[in-house]
Amino acid sequence: MTTKDPVDAITAQWAEVRPELDTAPMAVFGRVYRIARTMGDRIEKVYARFGVSRGEFDVLATLRRSGEPYTLSPRQLSATLMLTTGGMTGRLDKLERAGLLSRSPDPHDRRGLRVTLSERGLALVDEAVVAGLEIQHEALEGLGEEQVGQLQELLRRLLAGSART
Repeated sequence: MTTKDPVDAITAQWAEVRPELDTAPMAVFGRVYRIARTMGDRIEKVYARFGVSRGEFDVLATLRRSGEPYTLSPRQLSATLMLTTGGMTGRLDKLERAGLLSRSPDPHDRRGLRVTLSERGLALVDEAVVAGLEIQHEALEGLGEEQVGQLQELLRRLLAGSART
């Protein structure tokens, strides 16, 4: 037995007033949007406990994932995070003031900078990523391991298809 959700109510209303419409895509993307919004809000609250926003966490996590010495250029960070250089500068300023990263001249490019995760930033991101994953694991508790794998694959295909347009 499947539980009805608010998206079912929306598609049922459309079926009443416009029965000729195929609302299957609306049902899929309505749920994807609601899940993303709900989980984004929950994750934002988790990261706030560590004194950073989700966007700031993303900067720290990108540096962490890059491996030792946890250093990237602002351009590399911007490209990875799909963020303008202006938006990146604001995040870097705040994170640097908090002592979570540092900026230094690039030894290979006189005009360039290098952004490096500080020890404090490394400790923070390592704790915050665990806390964020706990929330995500909780959200998936109702699914089995095989279902999670299927969902990952279906969403991967959906994302690949949406990138073509």
